[in-house]
Amino acid sequence: MRIAVTHSTQYRYDAPVTQDPHTFRLRPRTDASQRLLSFQFQISPMPTGQSECLDQDGNVVLEAWFDAPMTELAIQSSFEVETLRENPFDFLLLGDGTLPMESDATMAAYLEPASDEVSGFARTVATQAGYSVMPFVGALNSELFEGFGHDVREHGPAHPPEYTLAERRGTCRDLAVLFCAACRSLGIPSRFVSGYALGAESEDRSDLHAWAEVYLPGGGWRGYDPSQGLAVSTSHVAVAAAADSLRAAPVSGKYRGAARSALQFAIAIEVR
Repeated sequence: MRIAVTHSTQYRYDAPVTQDPHTFRLRPRTDASQRLLSFQFQISPMPTGQSECLDQDGNVVLEAWFDAPMTELAIQSSFEVETLRENPFDFLLLGDGTLPMESDATMAAYLEPASDEVSGFARTVATQAGYSVMPFVGALNSELFEGFGHDVREHGPAHPPEYTLAERRGTCRDLAVLFCAACRSLGIPSRFVSGYALGAESEDRSDLHAWAEVYLPGGGWRGYDPSQGLAVSTSHVAVAAAADSLRAAPVSGKYRGAARSALQFAIAIEVR
């Protein structure tokens, strides 16, 4: 499937501000599940300097810096991606397939210990799934989709997993963080993914989307979307992934000054 996206964002300030260096994570990745066909990115006003590089999580990012005060910062990314993985279960799971799963030290960043509350929740789901890896991740995905309320919150970071679990509701990013924490408590390496997805529109408007990926021996990183209740296949376009949701944010950076800011964005998604 070919998916084209145009994403425009404008930050406006009621007085001139000075921007600190910014990190932009808006270039979709190319990997076994998707291929980037074209990509254009614009920043206004033009940065003093910029450098494209790989961050610590392997995402292609643009580092940009500015030297003049501004009252508006506008960014736009346009791209076309071909998604490739029609069958999200096209692999043979290696190992005995039981929980807790054993992972080596190279996965430590994706195995941060979970709280007692989240660990207890994960064990309850695991019991229902017979402490088997694949039934567990599927059951966890279904539980967060069917048993939790689903919210829309345009701004702000993801809530801690304990908060989402206690409230039993959250946005796509909240549910993705809780999904990751529950998996990690049982030894399944997990990471947060930001990007775009068909069918994730809110109030008749396309928006950024978030889901989770788990590392499964024999299958590599595989996506699960608890806000849609499905295993990720061709309807999702991944842009950035990280152990910490803040490191997968589309834009990271601060400004200096006493001005108040306002944010506007528009996202158009088209299947070609």
